[in-house]
Amino acid sequence: MLITAVSLTAQTTASHKAATSKAPAAVTKMKGAPGNGKKPKLVVGIVIDQMRWDYLYRFADLYGTGGFKRMQAEGFSCENTLIPYMPTYTAPGHACVYTGSVPALHGIAGNNWFDKLTGKNVYCTDDSTVSTVGSNSSAGKMSPRNMWSTTITDELRLSNNFKSKVIGIALKDRGSILPAGHTANAAYWYDAGKWITSTYYMKELPAWVQRENAKDLPGKYMQKDWNTLLPIEKYDGSSADDTPFEQSISGEETVTFPHKTSLFSTNKYDGFKYTPYAATYTFDFAKAAIDNEQLGAGTVTDFLALSISSTDYIGHNFGPNSIEVEDAYLRLDLDIADFLKYLDKKLGKGNYLTFLTADHGVGHIPAFLAEHNLPGGTVSSSAIQKDLNDVIEKETGIKKGVLTIQNYQVFLNMPEIENQKKDLKEVMALVVRKLKLRPEIVSAVYTDGITSTSLPAPQKQMFDNGYNPKRSGEILFTFKPGYFEGGNKGTTHGLWNPYDAHIPLLFFGWQVPHGKTHRETYMTDIAATIAAMLQVQMPNSNVGKVILEVMP
Repeated sequence: MLITAVSLTAQTTASHKAATSKAPAAVTKMKGAPGNGKKPKLVVGIVIDQMRWDYLYRFADLYGTGGFKRMQAEGFSCENTLIPYMPTYTAPGHACVYTGSVPALHGIAGNNWFDKLTGKNVYCTDDSTVSTVGSNSSAGKMSPRNMWSTTITDELRLSNNFKSKVIGIALKDRGSILPAGHTANAAYWYDAGKWITSTYYMKELPAWVQRENAKDLPGKYMQKDWNTLLPIEKYDGSSADDTPFEQSISGEETVTFPHKTSLFSTNKYDGFKYTPYAATYTFDFAKAAIDNEQLGAGTVTDFLALSISSTDYIGHNFGPNSIEVEDAYLRLDLDIADFLKYLDKKLGKGNYLTFLTADHGVGHIPAFLAEHNLPGGTVSSSAIQKDLNDVIEKETGIKKGVLTIQNYQVFLNMPEIENQKKDLKEVMALVVRKLKLRPEIVSAVYTDGITSTSLPAPQKQMFDNGYNPKRSGEILFTFKPGYFEGGNKGTTHGLWNPYDAHIPLLFFGWQVPHGKTHRETYMTDIAATIAAMLQVQMPNSNVGKVILEVMP
């Protein structure tokens, strides 16, 4: 796998040389915020869960001037930033942004994976050795221990003997824990209306977090109902409000506005995650963390790793062409504008460094595609698994030859194959042949031999970077564009295609020049660039390159 990482680095290096040799054509660069010190007081990483790159422009006519547009007008935009691996899920995305690495090296092979040593399914941040802090649930039995490499947040702490403060915040545990790294002072995530953490970080919640929880802000937000920010006729760039292929919020029967969240009862705290108010709630908690932990007030740079999860929950249910998604981003734009104003006042313009990106994108709902004569569809992994097990048993006698299908990979029952002394290559060849017969599947390959396959170069690179020998399956398969694993309502992500892998990347603030580039940059380049700006070591499995145009 080191060859793969080197190949990625070499390719990225070549693209840097090409870009810098043609800078006038590729890059618009002007003087940006000067900064008042040798280093920023605070770095704020903002990851918008499930934000497609085109959302920067699709909703731009209705955005204000202080959020996305301010970051673009005063900061630097990498317009062609790509994810260099598959599967494009939340956990590997957050890990990649902060490690500058790929699943082959940092170990976060998906949100979940099948552990070949234990024979059990593993959630990315599961840790049975720790306990929940802040509630009586098991939602806090989490830590970053499943991630093998350091993060840029770890390296910042290491650079000054742990004087820097690092805090991670997100509704999702994985969106908070993985970016904050192994040495974080704290990571907080959401559980049933409260912010919680684990004993990995502390024995009890700080008093300020307890005060925030006591406010019951989620419950108060849910009393507001969710109606459109603007008159609904303004949302003419989205589909009609009432479409049969959208998925309603649990606890609600309709998929139309207004969403009567005030009527939610027992499930209101879960339903809260599916409203744009959850993003506001997350930003408010981030402000409280900065205020109470005095982030940016010391003699060294501090780091706040902030992830907005509600956009992913909303996007899965309603799809990228929905009024709900459009409204969520209009409200998010206001949240970002408000947060930047807060940072200006708290730390001073030019004294903080911010980047904004996404962990992945999302595909259109297949039923929406069909409505407009566009190709696409859904596939059931359980149905594929059943078909494979039937044919394996029929031709080899092995029962349950496939243990699971996850991350678009087939995990074979290796113990049983060995126990029955069957030829593994024959079983694998049988599975590949069977998969290729399915009309929605384009190709199926052995994961330990991806580099020797005839896949197109972009696919091959992404699959190779995503393959982890300890946490990936024996066979990987790919769908036709527009197809994915899912049901007949809502949508998802996870594949190599641009709708899942093309993400925004904005740098803003301390010594960031104003401009943009359209050359290829990668998610892996973010950590390397921040490391260079902070003059600290890159994370220990980093394969990305510094984005030279962003450097002062």
